[in-house]
Amino acid sequence: MRARPAMLAVVVLSVVLVPVAAWANDKITFGLDWKAEAEYGGYYQALATGLYQKNGLDVVIQQGGPQVNHTQLLLAGRLDFNITSNAFLALNFVKENIPFRTVASIFQKDPAVLIAHPGEGNDSFPALKGKPIMISADTRVGWWNFLKAKFGYSDSQIRPYTFNLAPFLADKKAIQQGYLGSEPFSIKQAAHFDPVVLLVADAGFQGYSSLIATSDKRIAQQPDLVQRFVNASIEGYYSYLNGDPGPGNALILKANPEMTQALIDYGRSSMKSHGIVDSGDAATMGIGAMTAQRWQQFYAATLDQGLYPKGIDISKAYTLRFVDQKVGMRP
Repeated sequence: MRARPAMLAVVVLSVVLVPVAAWANDKITFGLDWKAEAEYGGYYQALATGLYQKNGLDVVIQQGGPQVNHTQLLLAGRLDFNITSNAFLALNFVKENIPFRTVASIFQKDPAVLIAHPGEGNDSFPALKGKPIMISADTRVGWWNFLKAKFGYSDSQIRPYTFNLAPFLADKKAIQQGYLGSEPFSIKQAAHFDPVVLLVADAGFQGYSSLIATSDKRIAQQPDLVQRFVNASIEGYYSYLNGDPGPGNALILKANPEMTQALIDYGRSSMKSHGIVDSGDAATMGIGAMTAQRWQQFYAATLDQGLYPKGIDISKAYTLRFVDQKVGMRP
């Protein structure tokens, strides 16, 4: 259904005016790649403050989690848009000839981190070479390869990561993966110390993160709908990061009862202080920015790491049609 401006249509039959009901907003189901938290604050802010409705959209946000594969739900048509966690997954669309692509990158920096105990000599990426590191299976085929190529890490260092902090807290020599806006906070709350936090993006990792994806079919047939969803989401992030985040936070707390206001505040502060959303190209072209040059640089790095075959058409992983328009930017 196409969105129409709310109006009262009239049909003249002799001298009788017959009212016709206004068209409803376009319904959209949008899937997150994890449970509701500050990192998704822009979407919840757009919902809470009426930005989606203003753009003719009726949006339902579905949470993700460890047992939810929203990429499969997107492919099955049960989601209209979803968050593709990183650029590796976008290249997988191309490699596996899947007709979906990313339309915006909300994160200019991947919030992935490595975490270590203070005072153990594990306070830099070079210092971690050869030491056991707990990472997940997804990370092993993702940014771990960047660390291998740049710092000489090897797969023999890998130990399984189960998204449980107990093994880390029990061993001062332990090193594990994490997310900038969550695990460092949880560690401090549980153990009362500030862990060493190493942001992979600060080491030079160029992969986009938290990308909005949809089908090639929707892009071709409903470009206006895609543009409205992207624009409203971008405006939501500007509002959430630079204005009063209260409306979005209220929806996050309602959606995820395990979330706390303190953790939300920490996550939002981390995004702001590290420029996760609005640094790099987003500083001049607006939140959601992507460039062909950066995609090409990322792909070239994956070739060096042997992750993808040479010659694939990476332009099928993304489109710049809906971004780089300075939407929501203030003079």
